[in-house]
Amino acid sequence: MDVISLTQKLIQFKTINPPGSEKEIAEFCGEFLKENGFMVEYFKFAENRLSVVAEAGVTDNDAPLVLSGHLDVVPLGQKEWSVDPFAGEIKDGKLYGRGSCDMKGGVAAIMTAAVGALKSSLPKGGIRIILSASEENGCKGAEHLTQTVDLGKARGVIIAEPTSNLPVCAHKGALYMWVKATGVTAHSSMPKMGVNAIYKAARAIAKIENFEFDVQKDDILGMPTINVGVIKGGLNINSVPDRAEFSIDVRSTTKSDHNDILRQLKKLLGDELTFEPFVNCKPVYTDEHNPFIAAVDLAAGVDRKSGAVPRFLPYATDAAFLQDYYKAPTVIIGPGEARMAHQTDEYCEVRSIEKAMDTYSKIIMNK
Repeated sequence: MDVISLTQKLIQFKTINPPGSEKEIAEFCGEFLKENGFMVEYFKFAENRLSVVAEAGVTDNDAPLVLSGHLDVVPLGQKEWSVDPFAGEIKDGKLYGRGSCDMKGGVAAIMTAAVGALKSSLPKGGIRIILSASEENGCKGAEHLTQTVDLGKARGVIIAEPTSNLPVCAHKGALYMWVKATGVTAHSSMPKMGVNAIYKAARAIAKIENFEFDVQKDDILGMPTINVGVIKGGLNINSVPDRAEFSIDVRSTTKSDHNDILRQLKKLLGDELTFEPFVNCKPVYTDEHNPFIAAVDLAAGVDRKSGAVPRFLPYATDAAFLQDYYKAPTVIIGPGEARMAHQTDEYCEVRSIEKAMDTYSKIIMNK
């Protein structure tokens, strides 16, 4: 199966998260790799949800190359698609479908490149492929794997997220939390008899708008950012609300610590609120002068000095957990343009997927 046919097949699995339902696609990928010489293991993330770890040529002597992607996709959105989102239709050199860009094109490319390398001559240390469930809601599948499975060592990590096939060495971390306020309900005609939880939340949000992080600026990632994206509260117009909550989305850098950020926010907003973090992805960074990065740049055919390669990505990836686990140089590089991720009529150019497969082949064989 060539890389384009494989991408089309992967798109046909409906792995929208929530709920995810990656079991069937995980088993399909596992069988594909097993039939082509890989040792395959499945790891249950949740009901009907599996991650895959496949290895070839891995020994105790040398660390392998790790290539990774995720199997879930985001919902289709409210806008109607002009194509079947699960058909993998090709028009004018573009392969359409939910996940074509983010990131089933990348998954197909790493699998076909790895299978091709196995039929040639494996690199020193071998190959490990990690295909994770549940990335789209905070890299939960990769987090689960790194906390529960012995994933061995790595000489380098490749994450096949969409980057227009440009090798990127850094991205910000992500710390998401719900902040909850409680009050006392009462009739709205007698508000002084109650405690308005929405007012508590509103006072806190006003403070967040002007919040400044007490951290040093990161030379690559800049300063952390903070955003309130969701607010909920109250049940009816004529009652004092006794509950309100809002979300906080912090994008962190290597100069900031998530525990310190949480302490700063708790100090700023006071004791009358409760904080419930639910996503905790560390920032990712590898020095651009690292020899592994130089090898990837060569394989991708890019000159980092030209300024064409982004210094960091605005979004988080499974690299947040895999780099922290492996303590190895890590590069995010994959087919598709990041702007097409999560879009209606999502597509990835056929030639971009083919180029990604070629680049991964060169990285694997260290050419």
